Amino acid sequence: MDRPGPQVLYANLVSDLAVDLEQREVLGAWAEQAPREAWLLRAGDILVTPVPVGEAFLQYACALTGVPRGSVTVLTLPDGFVSAGRPAPYPAAVEAVRRAAAGRPVAAVLPTALDAAAIGLARGLGTTVAPYASADAAETALDVTRLLNTKAGFRRTARALGMLLPDGRVCPRDEVAGVVEELLGSHERVVVKPDRSAGGHGLLFLSSADGPWAADALAPVGGADGLWVVEEEIDVARSVSVQLETGPDGPRSLFSGEMRTVEGSFTGYLSPLPAPVAQCAPTLESWGRALGGFLTDHGYAGPFSVDAMVSADGRLHAGESNVRRTATTTPQAMVARLAGTADPTWATGRLRAPAPYSFEEAVDRLRAGRIDFDRARGEGIVLYAGAPADGLTWRYAVVAADPDGVARYEELLRSSLTRTF
Repeated sequence: MDRPGPQVLYANLVSDLAVDLEQREVLGAWAEQAPREAWLLRAGDILVTPVPVGEAFLQYACALTGVPRGSVTVLTLPDGFVSAGRPAPYPAAVEAVRRAAAGRPVAAVLPTALDAAAIGLARGLGTTVAPYASADAAETALDVTRLLNTKAGFRRTARALGMLLPDGRVCPRDEVAGVVEELLGSHERVVVKPDRSAGGHGLLFLSSADGPWAADALAPVGGADGLWVVEEEIDVARSVSVQLETGPDGPRSLFSGEMRTVEGSFTGYLSPLPAPVAQCAPTLESWGRALGGFLTDHGYAGPFSVDAMVSADGRLHAGESNVRRTATTTPQAMVARLAGTADPTWATGRLRAPAPYSFEEAVDRLRAGRIDFDRARGEGIVLYAGAPADGLTWRYAVVAADPDGVARYEELLRSSLTRTF
């Protein structure tokens, strides 16, 4: 679709939407994923990122998407995002984008998350935040966006919408120990969650067999007045999610899948839902549509997800919502773009190599094993986030004909990254 000017991809993983800005280590780790937004670039677009995007990775992404490398601009602006000491968007970001646009009107700002910084950037550029009609319209959605990126806000809304939730309580920090003791009286294990958290940050898993527990073990999230959720720990057989988007016409499902987790932390994804949990799809999607209707009624437009847990007895329990572009939104858009189909079989994951490689070396290993993504056959491995900061922990996506094909590619990937040439 023709656009009147460039779109600005604003990789604001550094945002106060999901976690407190004082959690610098967590925000820094999330910021390392910003290069993945390069897969959304179209000719003429501008990517604003808090961390550098390696030139080898950028050329690799452009070659696979067919976008001329010289037609896109990447602006690395560590200070161009909200932070604890700088709550307003850094003015230099507006000026840097204006210079890169070279007089062309900016079509829209597409942020990872709808926050005040994204709206401020759009206003400074005289444009809107996609997909809203205006920056003012986007601002009306800030309250509901913040609400549903919290555990407490989701529990309250989900219960009102008829979702099944684990037994639990919302409480301030100084009441957590008492609530833990109360719930351990009726449940063998509980999980303690910060109200604003993502990726498993700050979670605690406690058992009645552990003995007395003191709240000073809580992560320093939310400060003295921050809220926490204490709930029964579900005997989880599978973790699943549905990804949707909503707007004036209401919500629609985009894709669903199984989340790969380790001790509550997200490590990867498999889509579509595998056969053992496929029966959960109707309920999961109905919950997503219900939440989407609530979001639409409160002015929100754009992507969101509902995460849920399938217990060992087959029951589905709602876990949380993510009202933003999630860790799966961009990889799925990339996969659909590369594979040329809206509903491919794909997965993401992380693999630790035995030694550090440059990006070029890692790609060469994929090519030597003939497992790199090939557009002609429509499948293969993509190193979708660029070179890792430690040179070891690679994020990858795999596209295949079916789940068995995904598993085969992942095994070949393990061999490729450990093989001695």
